[in-house]
Amino acid sequence: MQMPTGVHALVRRTHEDRVLRALQENGAMSRGEIARVVGLSRTTLSEITGSLLQRGAIVVVDTDASRREGSGRPAERLALDPASAQFMGVDFGHRRVHVVIADASHEVMASGSVRYDDKASWPTRTELALGLVDRLSAEAGVHFGALQGIGIGVPGPYPAPDAAWPRAVSGTTVLRPAPDGVDVAFAERFDAPVIVDNNTRLAALAEAISGADSVADLVYVRLSDGVGGGLVVGGQLVTGSAGLAGELGHVTVEPAGRPCRCGKRGCLETVASVPGILAACWEFGLRLENLQDLAAAVAGAHPVADRVLREAAAALGRVVGAATMTLNPVKVVIGGEITRLAPVIVEQVAATLAGELFPIVSAGPVVEAARLSDDDGALGALAAVFHSSPLLARYPETAEVKSGSRVRNSTDEGAAHVRP
Repeated sequence: MQMPTGVHALVRRTHEDRVLRALQENGAMSRGEIARVVGLSRTTLSEITGSLLQRGAIVVVDTDASRREGSGRPAERLALDPASAQFMGVDFGHRRVHVVIADASHEVMASGSVRYDDKASWPTRTELALGLVDRLSAEAGVHFGALQGIGIGVPGPYPAPDAAWPRAVSGTTVLRPAPDGVDVAFAERFDAPVIVDNNTRLAALAEAISGADSVADLVYVRLSDGVGGGLVVGGQLVTGSAGLAGELGHVTVEPAGRPCRCGKRGCLETVASVPGILAACWEFGLRLENLQDLAAAVAGAHPVADRVLREAAAALGRVVGAATMTLNPVKVVIGGEITRLAPVIVEQVAATLAGELFPIVSAGPVVEAARLSDDDGALGALAAVFHSSPLLARYPETAEVKSGSRVRNSTDEGAAHVRP
């Protein structure tokens, strides 16, 4: 079915929103009852409900025969079928893509990841992601006839759509946004709306709204192959005029430091990213190849590992301190697998931050490790879609994306996880 475009699409979307909202508020209704509530003509309503039925967003549950007066033909009663609606979150990291598929109740139905080389092209990454979705669909028995939206997180910086963006920085093209082809490929494949944003910014959203103690003001930093950040202010993600808000990893902390892939020197990313920390350990004679080696050094209380981690965390604390003085958040969250392997990072950030804050401030923000795992970008992408979906338009602003109770640990290397 060819989808409407332009003004027609906007009007149709508005009509669908009103129909879905009426069903959400009132339960099962006949078409006549829906027409009276939403104020649409029977012809328009028939077109809207026909499309929603075809896509699986609503279902026929029964008829009004038991309540109907007279001898006329019983009318079908329609209702939302949350279990038939799907939402997809996709997180493209530097070296892997993670996919999470959820239903309308926010329960994750399937999740999995597949790895690729960090130099892999975007067409290759997109192809691998679509292949992973196909595999998850087959293993979980998920069909996408009612896919309401797709959220896609990509490595940052990710500029605003109308922002000028250099295709090369200091002779490199490493620091660049995902091409338009990523969202187009998913939109064409699944015929569903697509939201694209920086994956770390989406992870910040997931951290802000997850759990019982969701917060409206938060500074989030993730330490991984790079260092990314996200800002939540007043319950909203802050993107900035060019979509670069929260790029704390590219704040200069050592003016004469190592070259950064952004073209500058001494960015926080060169000091506090996983590669930066491992490189510093090598410089001090501790030859660590990966995070597992670092975890072993931390467990053995190796003095070089402790020194490097504390210095990296202190640099991070100074950058976060400046952001905290500017935004006055309730919480600072440090994410990334390395944070769980080396708790000293959060401890040192908190200690440094305490010295950076205004002296008269009696209590600074809570500083804690991220509660979500490294698939938090995919969960954040889901959260963005949930909040923009007409099916969930009336849900509380703190719509739950509870990975702790609902999302099991996803598997690596392309293996899929499905719910029982």
